[in-house]
Amino acid sequence: MKICIIDGAAITDKNRLHDVLSESLQLPDWYGRNLDALYDCLTDMQEVTEVHILQVSALESNLGRYAKAFLKMLGEVSEDNTAVKLIIEEKM
Repeated sequence: MKICIIDGAAITDKNRLHDVLSESLQLPDWYGRNLDALYDCLTDMQEVTEVHILQVSALESNLGRYAKAFLKMLGEVSEDNTAVKLIIEEKM
């Protein structure tokens, strides 16, 4: 099982978000570091994968609309691919 932890307080920009995602999920070299490419990678995953989002309010504060689009996309992925589980925890 793969586990990816996104701490909203530590994600200060889009590049950092995609760095963490790429490293923790071991995304392929062709990963385009955008939400469309991330959707493609996640919906293709066959290994059970948990994506934990911590401090959502900090993530939204740091990334604005991009955070909302990211969270919406993760929700869609978890509906389209039962191997991917989205867990949101508002911890400080």
